[in-house]
Amino acid sequence: MSDDKAGRSFFDALRTRTVATETSTGIPRGLRLATAYAWRLLVVAAAVGVAIWIVMQLKLLVIPLLIAILLAALLWPACQWMLDHRFPRWAAIVVSVLATLAVISGLLGLAIWQITQQSGSVRERTIEAVEQLRQYLIDGPLDLTSAEIDDLLVQGWSFLEQQASLLWTGALAIGSTVGHVVTGALLVLFILLCLLADGGRIWRWVVRLFPRQARPAVDGAGHTGWRTVVTYARTQLLVATIDATGIGLGALFLGVPLAAPIAVLVFLGAFIPFVGAVVTGALAVFLALVYNGPWIALWMLIVVLGVQQVEGHILQPLLMGSAVKVHPLAVVIVVAGGAMIAGIPGALFAVPIAAFVNVVVLYISRRSWETGAVPLPDEMIWSTVPRDRRKNA
Repeated sequence: MSDDKAGRSFFDALRTRTVATETSTGIPRGLRLATAYAWRLLVVAAAVGVAIWIVMQLKLLVIPLLIAILLAALLWPACQWMLDHRFPRWAAIVVSVLATLAVISGLLGLAIWQITQQSGSVRERTIEAVEQLRQYLIDGPLDLTSAEIDDLLVQGWSFLEQQASLLWTGALAIGSTVGHVVTGALLVLFILLCLLADGGRIWRWVVRLFPRQARPAVDGAGHTGWRTVVTYARTQLLVATIDATGIGLGALFLGVPLAAPIAVLVFLGAFIPFVGAVVTGALAVFLALVYNGPWIALWMLIVVLGVQQVEGHILQPLLMGSAVKVHPLAVVIVVAGGAMIAGIPGALFAVPIAAFVNVVVLYISRRSWETGAVPLPDEMIWSTVPRDRRKNA
């Protein structure tokens, strides 16, 4: 026993001297801290990279799943209202889903009908506008020649072909055949019905996959994240409806063609925060410029900016009783990163995923399932900040 103790003492002393000599003395403390953080960050980055790679490999399943979750978040308030008023669950689900399908089909049908009715006129006016622009470039202050204009047109057409090929490649990445698209749509519908009908039991099954000690944290974080996603979906639906109605009516009154397709594009684009509204509004202004001229295009720009300002500063607080605050820098960075990673689906799901992850991380880091503390509004990328209403005297 004494020999064992002596051996252990010897090795302990040797290990202590080695650590003290090679680590504590030979390497500065700042470098040790930096390397400790570095390898941990590398492990986290590797885990995130592997997760993203797996998601990309399963995109034909993940994208329908995310779409169904967003649709469930959109429909859940209406379903909950009907359930609270003693509707049978099956009736609430059927009414919600059929109403949604009817609205989407009606919007798409109206847009397609107007495109077929006005496509010829728009094409003729576009050709006239291009010829007028060409003549202005020749006779105007730029004094370009026909050959120079043709070269610019060839370069522009080549650029458009490259972008079209990129878009087509992205479309093939989502679904290479019509069968993939149809399968994805059916999968979205099936997952949506399952979530609305039995979402609570599915979530309880997911929670039971975690260790018993972690289940309260997982359950509380999941419910908090779900409420954030519902708030996001409800707010974006309100924003999309207001933007589409205002800009569509403005285009109709100004005589801009394809007012219904413009409204549909604005409605769909609004679900990509900040970026979607800018792109679809710019498309409406461009169409007005080509078809109606610069003055109507200027009024169309005023309508687009006015609708967005009225929606953001007046109607949202009035209709919701609160203003949903999103930091523009966070939205732009998240949407741009999602677009670079996964294209249009990445831009669509970037903000709700970031909002969900943000509130879940804050919930777990604060141990809110034990303390009852909730994340503060200024700590979240997406938060609901109540505003006091002032009554007129």
